[in-house]
Amino acid sequence: MTDMALCKKLAEAIGAGDSPLMPKIFEALVNDDEAKVMLLAAPPATAEDLADKSGLPVATIIEMMDSLFHRGLIFKATRGGDKKWYRVKSVPQMHDSTSLTPGISRQVLDLWKVYMEKEWPTYGHAIMDVMPGAIMRVVPVNESVDPQSQVMAYDDVVKIVEGARSLSVTNCSCRVISGDCTKPLEVCMQVDRAADYNIERGTGRALSKNEAIALLKKCREEGLVHTVDNRQTVGHVICNCCSDCCLNWAIMKGPKKWVAPSRFQAVVDDQLCSGCETCIERCFFDALAMADDLAAVDAEKCLGCGVCTVVCPTEALKLKEIRPSDFVPA
Repeated sequence: MTDMALCKKLAEAIGAGDSPLMPKIFEALVNDDEAKVMLLAAPPATAEDLADKSGLPVATIIEMMDSLFHRGLIFKATRGGDKKWYRVKSVPQMHDSTSLTPGISRQVLDLWKVYMEKEWPTYGHAIMDVMPGAIMRVVPVNESVDPQSQVMAYDDVVKIVEGARSLSVTNCSCRVISGDCTKPLEVCMQVDRAADYNIERGTGRALSKNEAIALLKKCREEGLVHTVDNRQTVGHVICNCCSDCCLNWAIMKGPKKWVAPSRFQAVVDDQLCSGCETCIERCFFDALAMADDLAAVDAEKCLGCGVCTVVCPTEALKLKEIRPSDFVPA
């Protein structure tokens, strides 16, 4: 078994020093030598540097780095010509990378599942306390946007796809960890560097732009909400989130939120609404209710995803621009 003191140091290194569960996750994933070298891999270091610091042969370090890379615990950087290795930096990064490792045991996934249920909300709130804004943001289903609204490129998943250099898709890490979600599994999309990483690691498959757009349509039909990094330049992920097991929705209370709303809000045309209630069942955020036999939107709860608009049989629901963009500074 891995030395628990080393596992606790690794937990501290990713900001989870108070977690009872994170050391157990590390214990299940690495041995003593791997743990020691991971602790040395910050800041990024070459294989030769890590060999000097650890006393292990360079060949052993190279083999170890390759193994840890494919297990989602070590990442690499090649800027400046030298290949350097660095350890996983945060709980969300480790959650996504390790859970997708081919052949990962259900034992480890169950540890992650308990962590997400018991410890993730506290950790997530701690991150938000030091962040200037939301980490992720909702991107609307844009064919439902009021035609007078100007939809910017960073607010349009299709435009994000069309502008991407590289695209991939992986299984959704949240659904893999959950183990019992009924929504489609292979729907988490990566853009550019993140796509390159998953293709190289073997956890994702390359997508053409047409395939990616078809996948987004499938997600829309399934009622999944598009979320992306809260930046004007998207170079990481396009998540397609369900309502029951996605980590994005575990922290939605209080003045700060993990996910920022889009610039849009659902509005109801009372003249067209038939009162069928289909949209009520579709909303993740309890932002829709019936009032006088018509659908009504709670502006405080609506995140402007547009999932409700897709199923409206009379097209009574549209998205209307009402908010300024609120991005985390790059």
